[in-house]
Amino acid sequence: MEKYIVWELNNYDVDTIMNVFGNGDGNLKLIAESLKCQLGVEDNQVFVTDESKKAEAENIFREMVEIYKSKKHIATEDVVTLLNNGSTSSFYKKPIANGYGSRSFYLRTKGQKTLYEAFEKHDITIVTGPAGTGKTFLAVVYASNLLKQGLIRKIIVTRPVVEAGESLGFLPGDLKEKVDPYLIPIYDSFAEIFGQANVEKMMEKGVIEVAPLAYMRGRTLNDAVVILDEAQNTTGMQIKMFMTRLGFNSKMIITGDVTQVDLPASKPSGLVKAISIVKDIDEIAIIEMSRKDVVRHPLVQKIIEAYEKQ
Repeated sequence: MEKYIVWELNNYDVDTIMNVFGNGDGNLKLIAESLKCQLGVEDNQVFVTDESKKAEAENIFREMVEIYKSKKHIATEDVVTLLNNGSTSSFYKKPIANGYGSRSFYLRTKGQKTLYEAFEKHDITIVTGPAGTGKTFLAVVYASNLLKQGLIRKIIVTRPVVEAGESLGFLPGDLKEKVDPYLIPIYDSFAEIFGQANVEKMMEKGVIEVAPLAYMRGRTLNDAVVILDEAQNTTGMQIKMFMTRLGFNSKMIITGDVTQVDLPASKPSGLVKAISIVKDIDEIAIIEMSRKDVVRHPLVQKIIEAYEKQ
């Protein structure tokens, strides 16, 4: 069996090697699966058994070393996005935000970089794409950065409440208790940035507001970043109502996955219609993320790919 050397271990310290290999050599297994060839370690050298994969494997290990130099840590999601996109180490030179504790957040894919730049350059950004691409989380990070810099006074997050087999009227509790389960992903995102206790204080003061879409009617939203999540479940009138709430010194971010519409079959998605109507307005960016931008467990991408084939 021929062996083609792709990484010389003698040139690197133990911490670098351990991070590149991953827990239980998990990263090596991901790389071998992606390359569709055998990957092994012998005599302080990493090798592949397929000569046609040698250059690609060398690039992967070179990129992983650069990621480690920047972050001093390689997470599974770093490896997944590298394998999906080919070159990502440049994204780790500087975090886009520092979260609660010692956490730092980075752009991981070209699609995420394009999206974040759209936030900065446009008054309204509409982004679609599959689950796991970071649409909502990046929107929260961007809004939080503006809030920390004092460029806005508040962050407003909203989403349509679409009943999934249960009527809200029959669920226990007041309105907040009824809609809170729909908003848990948003709370989680803010907690990663500010910490749970700080988020609760900011919500009490109205600096962060999370509410059902119906609460936006009749308002003009100034000095804020306003995020509409799960917009594929809006009707045409709802999304028009939302976009026309835009006030001065404000930005709007609309996220959705048009493959996961929970509306009744008789009601078309307002997000799809809105994109076709506003696509030629310069101040509005329309970004489409793909499965290459998915930053979740490798199995998630396989599931998305299988559904795309259908």
